[in-house]
Amino acid sequence: MSRIIREARQTDVAEIMQVMDAAKKIMRQSGNMHQWGEGYPTEAVVTADMERNGGFIIEDDGCIVGYFAFLPSPEPTYAKIYEGKWINDTQPYHVVHRIASYPDAHGIFSSIMEFCFSNDENIRIDTHHDNKIMQHNILKHGFTYCGIIYLLSGDERLAYQKIVI
Repeated sequence: MSRIIREARQTDVAEIMQVMDAAKKIMRQSGNMHQWGEGYPTEAVVTADMERNGGFIIEDDGCIVGYFAFLPSPEPTYAKIYEGKWINDTQPYHVVHRIASYPDAHGIFSSIMEFCFSNDENIRIDTHHDNKIMQHNILKHGFTYCGIIYLLSGDERLAYQKIVI
């Protein structure tokens, strides 16, 4: 298998949305009934990631099997953290958002983390309280739980950070 990560293009959007739908099904099957509701993420959200040069796809043997956003700081919703603190609150960082893949694509999170840490040593990520699969992967890859952040919608998220020196 040949896996590559590359910047997403506008011509990839329809396939990215199929990956998002598959990821939502995984979430629902694992008991995460509320994250990514009401049509989120939309094509406009994915396009906005791409406009910031932060939308990426994962391909296995030339087929799109995953998507994620890798965006530079600052992340407005990370300005205030509750019931904890960031490991480092002064250094620039990147944020990983919207990780999605097909259920039969294995090792996606590891591939994403390898890519991200080859581009920045300071990464932050958050997830929904019910997303046990993502929490497991985040902790498995050495992130530290830092506290709670709130999205612009007011939804609560568990926030993590990892710094590799």
